[in-house]
Amino acid sequence: MSSTAGLDIQRGRPLPAIGTTEAKLQQRKLDALKRGVHRIKDASTLVYGIHLVGVGGAGAKIIERFLRDAPPDLLNVPGSRLSALVVDIGDDDLHGVREQAKRFDTGQAHIETVSLPMVSRGTLDDTLARYVDFLKLEYPLYHPNPSSGQWLPDIPVQLAEDGTVPRAIAKAIYGRSYYDGDRPMLHALKRFARSVEATQGDSLVCMVFGLGGGTGSGIAVDLARHLSQGLFGRRVLVAGIGILPHEQELDAKAAALHTAMCELDVLCDETKNSGVTQSCGEQYRNPFTAGFVVVPQPPGASVAGTRDIIDGQVTSLFLQRRGANLWEALRLLNWVAAPSTQHSAARTPWGARWIHAFGFGHDRRSPAGVDVRSALGLQQGYSPEFIELRTSGTSADESVALGWATTLNEALTPELATQPVTGGPDGCVQFLLPRMARSDLLMTQKALAAYRELPMPQRHAHHSLLLEQGVLLCEPSTRLQGMAGASLGSGHQWVAVPLDQLNGLYE
Repeated sequence: MSSTAGLDIQRGRPLPAIGTTEAKLQQRKLDALKRGVHRIKDASTLVYGIHLVGVGGAGAKIIERFLRDAPPDLLNVPGSRLSALVVDIGDDDLHGVREQAKRFDTGQAHIETVSLPMVSRGTLDDTLARYVDFLKLEYPLYHPNPSSGQWLPDIPVQLAEDGTVPRAIAKAIYGRSYYDGDRPMLHALKRFARSVEATQGDSLVCMVFGLGGGTGSGIAVDLARHLSQGLFGRRVLVAGIGILPHEQELDAKAAALHTAMCELDVLCDETKNSGVTQSCGEQYRNPFTAGFVVVPQPPGASVAGTRDIIDGQVTSLFLQRRGANLWEALRLLNWVAAPSTQHSAARTPWGARWIHAFGFGHDRRSPAGVDVRSALGLQQGYSPEFIELRTSGTSADESVALGWATTLNEALTPELATQPVTGGPDGCVQFLLPRMARSDLLMTQKALAAYRELPMPQRHAHHSLLLEQGVLLCEPSTRLQGMAGASLGSGHQWVAVPLDQLNGLYE
């Protein structure tokens, strides 16, 4: 007689058998979540220690909004400190950041912008010719690919009409500023790190960037490594927050989204990451030590209108209850199931399900009829372990909040029913959906299809991570059958990551 015990029918994954240690730990975790052990009881005395890095246009706008919306008493608790660093190619999106920075006392805040200049192809080639030497100084065990010195594709080095550059070009421009000449990018990161470490309380660095453009995601994967691995030595928690493209932008940005998500996949999935570090070195360990959150853009509004909504929602996550909402969310995702003998910063291993999605909606408007999966861009198979629904807690929105809880339960069927809690911003509800794989996102296969339609020079231009190793991550391996990571030129570099898994075809 057949049995389905221990099998998740919807997703085809084995579940822990009843009575196993894994099942008991899972039940203990859900019981702890229900009791709210992750919650901060009194946020009024919380030392503010959330520090921000914005990369590219999307990151710059969110940091600008944060600086504008921050209340005057944000840093009033003794020991509080704010550090913010915004990096972009060109200066257009940095003026507003510098203007809003004037609101803050420089004794308690360090706010800096770095405008990376566009340079000629010849200038970049000169830097790349010495890249191997730079990397040997940074990582003495670095083993270069003989062909990795010139890893830029044969495309023009220039800004597009929207002010962006391809990811590979953005990486090279950032690398020149970090490694070459007076190294202004390195010095900016050192100043930022010193400011973070001057906080007299727990610190968290949030790195915010767009996932569909070239500048933000092209720079962020290197900047995160330099900051988290190099300057912090993995002592400070670093969280990534990636903004997904608007539905009206997806056709133009899908291919770049594919390579960006693949690169994050080999960083954030522990199994894939080990397949990179064993060939390319420990410097490519996951720099996002506090996890990675994606922010889907809600459908139905214009690109400009949606960006304003996203900026406000992400900013509120940093500011509400002096950042306690964000700290609680990370505790919810990372630490609740850890044994009492384990360090509190040890996070739950996520494997292929490393993506957490930030969602929100109106608390003055009934969610009845809202297609939650479609609005969040989710496949039918995704079902979370739990959902915590953050509301503003006023009597006027109580019934709507209950309506949202019911809607989320019916649409997503979480293992633990949605738990409403207060402390959210006025006018909206917010929730974080934990542990989804790339295959759970509707955009994944469209992004892959768009990437495959491009000629090789454009595919090359959409890469960033591992180019300095002489590896095109999203192409079939030239050394190991079935694996990802084509080696550039005559080199023999490799990564042990199955190509099908990297493409999100299965977990």
